[in-house]
Amino acid sequence: MVVERQLNAQGLTRHDLGREQFVEKVWQWRQVSGGTITRQLRRMGASVDWARERFTMDDGLSEAVRETFVKLYDEGLIYRGKRLVNWDPVLGTAVSDLEVLAEEEDGYLWHIRYPRPDGKGWMVVATTRPETLLGDTAVAVHPDDDRYRDLVGQELELPLCARRIPVIADSHVDPEFGTGCVKITPAHDFNDYEIGKRHDLPVINVLTPDARINDNAPEAYRGLDRYVARERVVADLESAGLLERVEAHRLKVPRGDRSHSVIEPYLTDQWFVRMQPLAAPAVEAVTSGRIRFVPEQWAKTYFEWMNNIEDWCISRQIWWGHRIPAWYDAAGTVYVGRSEAEVRERHALGAECELTRDADVLDTWYSSALWPFSTLGWPAPSARLQTFYPTSVLVTGFDIIFFWVARMIVMGLKFMGDVPFREVYIHGLVRDADGNKMSKSKGNILDPLDLIDGIDLESLVAKRTSGLMQPHLAPEIEAATRRQFAHGIPAYGTDALRFTFCSLATQGRDVRFDLGRIGGFRNFCNKLWNASRFVLMHTEGQDLGTEGDAELEPGLPERWIVSRLQQAEAAVAEGLDGYRLDLAAQAIYEFAWNEYCDWYLEFSKPVLLAPEVGEARRRATRRTLLRVLEALLRLAHPLMPFITEELWQRVAPLASKQGPTIMHQPFPRAAPDRIDTDSLRDVEWLKNVVLAVRRIRGEMNVAPSRRVPLLVTNGDPRDYTLLESTRPYLVALAGIESITRLAANESAPESAVALVGELKLLIPLADLIDKTAETARLEREIEKRARDLDRCTVKLDNPKFTERAPPEVVARERQRVARFESELARLREQLQTLQRL
Repeated sequence: MVVERQLNAQGLTRHDLGREQFVEKVWQWRQVSGGTITRQLRRMGASVDWARERFTMDDGLSEAVRETFVKLYDEGLIYRGKRLVNWDPVLGTAVSDLEVLAEEEDGYLWHIRYPRPDGKGWMVVATTRPETLLGDTAVAVHPDDDRYRDLVGQELELPLCARRIPVIADSHVDPEFGTGCVKITPAHDFNDYEIGKRHDLPVINVLTPDARINDNAPEAYRGLDRYVARERVVADLESAGLLERVEAHRLKVPRGDRSHSVIEPYLTDQWFVRMQPLAAPAVEAVTSGRIRFVPEQWAKTYFEWMNNIEDWCISRQIWWGHRIPAWYDAAGTVYVGRSEAEVRERHALGAECELTRDADVLDTWYSSALWPFSTLGWPAPSARLQTFYPTSVLVTGFDIIFFWVARMIVMGLKFMGDVPFREVYIHGLVRDADGNKMSKSKGNILDPLDLIDGIDLESLVAKRTSGLMQPHLAPEIEAATRRQFAHGIPAYGTDALRFTFCSLATQGRDVRFDLGRIGGFRNFCNKLWNASRFVLMHTEGQDLGTEGDAELEPGLPERWIVSRLQQAEAAVAEGLDGYRLDLAAQAIYEFAWNEYCDWYLEFSKPVLLAPEVGEARRRATRRTLLRVLEALLRLAHPLMPFITEELWQRVAPLASKQGPTIMHQPFPRAAPDRIDTDSLRDVEWLKNVVLAVRRIRGEMNVAPSRRVPLLVTNGDPRDYTLLESTRPYLVALAGIESITRLAANESAPESAVALVGELKLLIPLADLIDKTAETARLEREIEKRARDLDRCTVKLDNPKFTERAPPEVVARERQRVARFESELARLREQLQTLQRL
């Protein structure tokens, strides 16, 4: 496709070059594009055996293609026949059903009169393709339609053609569509083709391969493009008084997913694989559990296709691909073999018998179906084949379950006698932030290298508008690119990109790729880097104690973070084992950011920096900082390989870990006996107290540098014990100046209040804030939120908005109303508290 577009830009076609030169140019392009793909995979950290890299057109794989073709042909499972196929008139080839995209478009429904030969009126037929009436061979009605029961078996005059066609009855006809009468054109409609077979109708093809009218049609229309012919047919029908009316009509138009041209059902000679005998073992392999789909619901999609399978059209009328190993003599007899020499030997054909090679190539999915064993050297026996077949897991998108997954299973069972893989992990389809499928024709694709390294706007525009399938879209794509990426794309790095994909790998059908997410995970990489710098700053060159040091005194935070590490390791393992990369990524993110960085590093500072803390206690904190960080790096390594390797090289020696790379280290596994449930409960309490005080400080606009007194009451003995034992952390993390317990009958000054369980926290406000300035600030905030709320309420009270706007837009406005109401209530409560001072 790319090479043909390049030639078209020079005013040439592949036919101007000839097959040999054209294929040579495609090979040159393959070296460029294949190198790009390899470079992307390497930069993204694909940890594979690059020495085994293969391409489906390699010599070894081509041998496997020929071998399977000959064997299937000899068994009668491959045959050549004239069948109706999806035909792309721009590419000039048959295409698969799954390469046809049918979307609704505006069109017309033409109501055409088919006269009765006796002059007693006509039948009115509704069609969306009036030009195909040139190939009509019947008019059909439903057998139970009383309107036309008496006409079944009679004949009609075919408009614009000097022939008659019968009226037939078939249950496929929908009496509610149009007039209840439908034209039957077996050569140009799949349903009509089946009706034609049931009623033994002639099949008249009226199109050429490039969608022009051929010599089977009346002379007036021969050579016309299908759409020019449509206009001529409609005009001639109108002149003859045979066009009853025309209606606007929405219809699904089939277009090729590569050329975007309208696909024609077309009758032509093609090669087919007889699929039903091959499909039965493939269905059994999944029903028996030898192959498992993850998520399981995709097995239903697999069964739906396999249980209703049609013969597979494997020939393509293009020049790039595996040439079909078939030859023809002058009489058109076909001979199949691995080579021309083999054909001559098998069929005793002398040199005087001239043979011509079939011009068609195989559907690319044919060679891809052999991939699990052809890449391992089949058909030659090898140790690799014995070792690596079957493989364990196939990872792929749901959109090629039938294209690829099903066909690999079919071919693996047929030629290897075993399934090609044990599990199939199906992920969603990556779409852009607006939910659109990424494609070059839309110009919304993103090169991973641009996301890793960054790219300026002009370079991005140039990439998006070059080599387009539809060059006329380039201005729109350029404008959209300039709007969306006004400042280009910053460098996010590989680790952030990989972690983004993992976090998006839910079990849904779609993955919406948003640059906002990758920016957030770049910040996560920075957070991990800075946390590691803090740990190294406090541990390199410091006394870390020795292994099994009995003098170490781990405190509450140490026992807590080690316990949380075990829980995080268990959650990650569960996510990976269940192919829930999103849950594994979430567990890593929450532990690293929310607990290790945001809490444990802060808990460690009073211990590391306070002079009154004993050295044994400090050693325990240093060792815990290191050990947990080292385990976290191993835990995150499969998702973020580069930053974790870089940091591990610095951290590992201090944590007593040996080895040249983090990749050779054991993956962390949870140890349930290391979970201290008391520490989990107590630190949760401590965090709640700190957050409650911080929330009060934030709401009342208390300066971060200002320490606050804390009054407490109503708690139980455990609360007061913890208040005392965690005092250093409360002072450091909540900015508390003093903690005072109120007596049972003691009244407190006007304070901001928060609850942690039964424990009541009070912070006196009188000396902490400027009452006048704070009152003015709160009143301004209340006024602004009230205006925002009024605007949203007016919009939602307008029926034109709620009835016409998309449901998601209305729902978003309702959410804003709820948020503004909540914020208003909170601000007014703060103002009332302030006014009581």
